Amino acid sequence: MILPIVAYGDPVLKKEGEEIDENYPKLKELIANMFETMYEASGVGLAAPQIGQSIRLFIVDASPFAEPDEDGELDPKANGLDGFKKVFINPIIEEESGEEWGFNEGCLSIPKIREEVFRNEKIEISYYDENWELKEETYDGYAARIIQHEYDHVDGILFTDHLAPLKKRLLKKKLQNISKGDIEVDYRMKFPVRKKAKR
Repeated sequence: MILPIVAYGDPVLKKEGEEIDENYPKLKELIANMFETMYEASGVGLAAPQIGQSIRLFIVDASPFAEPDEDGELDPKANGLDGFKKVFINPIIEEESGEEWGFNEGCLSIPKIREEVFRNEKIEISYYDENWELKEETYDGYAARIIQHEYDHVDGILFTDHLAPLKKRLLKKKLQNISKGDIEVDYRMKFPVRKKAKR
């Protein structure tokens, strides 16, 4: 089932998610719905707060980054992303390392805005997968970035929180419009500020 994605301005996006256990109600169904929702919106990651659930769960499918460019070249930072589809439950980033690098990030909760965000090149993360197997893994390049972006969501952080104050001020009007639903999107969204009835 395709769920509405919560738009910028909703308090759930600023809350730290709670850990869950194996008895979390309808977890497999929730994960399946999240993948369906993410694909419908052409995303590469989706966190539970983005569908209104304040829990420490996110999913990724970074396969689109594994596509070669127009010249048939594959970005070295996209190494190993073909079929990179994962579920992260109760994740903990144990360490971030390597040089920070910038990339124009976007977010399904903040449509039509992309800004350069700097993140560490490499991460070590522990988490449970959808079968409740504990994993401890190391990622770099785009895989690390996508995971860091989604991990921020379960900590109540948005990519816009990483921007300089001046850049945030310049985006203020656009962000307010997103909250009000004054934006064209081609996927289901839930906007926190209802538009006033037109006379």
